[in-house]
Amino acid sequence: MPQNRGMDQEQARARRKTAVGNCTRVLTSGSDRTLRDWLTHLTAEATADATLVDLDAPADMYGNGVVEQLESKVAELLGTEAAAFFPTGTMAQQVALRAWAGRTGNPTVALHPLAHPEVHERDALHTVSGLRTVHPTRAPRLPDAAEIRDFDEPFGTLMLELPLRDAGFVLPSWEELTATVAAARDRDAVVHFDGARLWECTPHFGRSLAEIAGLADSVYVSFYKSLGGMSGAALAGTADFVAESKAWRHRYGGLVFRQFPAALSALAGLDKVLPRLPAYVAHAKTVARALREGLAEAGGAVPRVHPAEPSTHQFQLWLPYPAEELDAAGLRLAEEDRVSLFGLRRFVEPGPPGLSMIEVTVDEPALAWTESDIRAAAAAFAGYLG
Repeated sequence: MPQNRGMDQEQARARRKTAVGNCTRVLTSGSDRTLRDWLTHLTAEATADATLVDLDAPADMYGNGVVEQLESKVAELLGTEAAAFFPTGTMAQQVALRAWAGRTGNPTVALHPLAHPEVHERDALHTVSGLRTVHPTRAPRLPDAAEIRDFDEPFGTLMLELPLRDAGFVLPSWEELTATVAAARDRDAVVHFDGARLWECTPHFGRSLAEIAGLADSVYVSFYKSLGGMSGAALAGTADFVAESKAWRHRYGGLVFRQFPAALSALAGLDKVLPRLPAYVAHAKTVARALREGLAEAGGAVPRVHPAEPSTHQFQLWLPYPAEELDAAGLRLAEEDRVSLFGLRRFVEPGPPGLSMIEVTVDEPALAWTESDIRAAAAAFAGYLG
């Protein structure tokens, strides 16, 4: 029975992939590149701009060459003294928080219970790094200044995830963020930003990347989230902090012999995708409104977009239907109308059964969709429900 169920799931994935692949328009598709696709993409990006990287330079070895070039670029963008490349964000953040625990003498990290280390890293901060976590708030937003100031026990590091993905990619205002950071400083705590998606935060804050990063003592950024890179992350801060982080990177097994594919794709993302992110963020507001209003006007249950006006180019769409029914409607829309709103993405039921959510990412393909296009597709999608 388990084997048959696995075969059924594979067949369902293949059917969905075929249907989406045959669509004339896809609003948000997710990534499903083959090995051949990745090789073709990487070669095209590396050869399209002769200034991006010197392809005749020796391949990197243990973090030199193109990896150092990437590190310098990240430090320049974030306005920090240095940056270190890591194979994963999980490793980068463990290293950062462990290093700060050693420097402050306090192994307690204050962070949100929905933050990435608490939800997606298999308790690594505790089991691998020996750190302890506390939660200044459980509200679906980042902690505010009063919650940090009045928290009833000491902590050495405050970690803020910008944006807070599992709460709906939400961000505070600039004034709220600066006040929260100041409250942590008043408690003699250091501040670390989980900036996996920091790249798209500049329109919301109305500040440059360097101004945002300048609030924190250290910042982690991702290269495959938002920028479309293959993998990898960077940890940025002062030169001495980054030097210590590189020592811990080695101890954690992150000093990889060759990393040029990830480094090349990261450089391409910084060069090509980063400048486009403000347009994606702006269009996300149109997409969110059109989805909400288009689904509501089609009749049936009222959808919810969270946040109502997206902070970045990503947001949550909630509908009071079982996930299986919503996925089936999306498949019918793709097969019968050759249009797809959500592509290969699937709905989930993170709360009560029958209340489903999907994360919507607005990037290059979505820019070609007008508000009326989205409303029409949303109405057609709703027509396949129930």
